[in-house]
Amino acid sequence: MSVSRGDLEAKLEEIRGAVEETAEGARNAGILIAMGVVALVLIAFLNGRRRGRKGVARVEVYRLR
Repeated sequence: MSVSRGDLEAKLEEIRGAVEETAEGARNAGILIAMGVVALVLIAFLNGRRRGRKGVARVEVYRLR
């Protein structure tokens, strides 16, 4: 049984295709995770600002002359 050049090239193309599919899937998952993290940080920031404004006591100081 001998292995020809064509057999090797076909197998390498098959492996390359599998690697590219895996890399594309990982890239898409990474983008989705990053978008989720950004959304959570933005929501936490906006919620904190709203709470901060809600509980602020406003004090006016008058100087007598």
